[in-house]
Amino acid sequence: MSLNIPSSPEHEFEPELGLPEKLPAGERILWQGSPDVKAMLLRVFHFKGLLIYFGLILLYQIVTGVTDGEAFSAIFFSSLRIAIFSAIGLSLVALLAYLMASTAVYTITNKRVVMRIGIVLNMTFNFPLKMIESADCCVTKQGTGDISLKLSKETKIAIFHLWPHSRPSHWASPQPTLRCINNCSEVAKILVDAWSIQNNVIARSVQAAQHNPSMMNTPYSGAEAA
Repeated sequence: MSLNIPSSPEHEFEPELGLPEKLPAGERILWQGSPDVKAMLLRVFHFKGLLIYFGLILLYQIVTGVTDGEAFSAIFFSSLRIAIFSAIGLSLVALLAYLMASTAVYTITNKRVVMRIGIVLNMTFNFPLKMIESADCCVTKQGTGDISLKLSKETKIAIFHLWPHSRPSHWASPQPTLRCINNCSEVAKILVDAWSIQNNVIARSVQAAQHNPSMMNTPYSGAEAA
């Protein structure tokens, strides 16, 4: 099952899309996808908040210019300058969101979760299902959402290596997260089923709610990074 995976020339020599090497015998891809650009722009970079912020600055400039009795031309050019710089800033944020979403590929196989992330320097993280203790699924009304993976305390991954593909507000113990993916509940169900089979346990089902535990706890060790 593969959904909305962007391709780019710099990744055309990958042995397999989103993977550092071809899958070994007995391993198969269950799902593969990338973050939704619009969802990442709104939820990760808070684009609406930035738009309101710059709008208030522009409004403040106009109001203060009028109340101070400035000439219309002065108010116009000062407001135009603010609007131009605001547009440049918002455009850069939008470009960053697009690059981060389009260069990331998440893969769920019957044995592991793989995250290929990074704009200039790509990093590939492999998280075997037996090494994942639990996962949380957070779904929005639009159907997009995040799936966060809880790793062992011994596993050390720098937040700067993961961001923004990490769980918000978890800075001390970063949790790798499949951010802003479409059909999040369906993807979580695929992950839960694969995790249950791999660990020989019965996991709790995932509901399309704001924040639901999706897996039972199980012993595990660290995660591999390639």
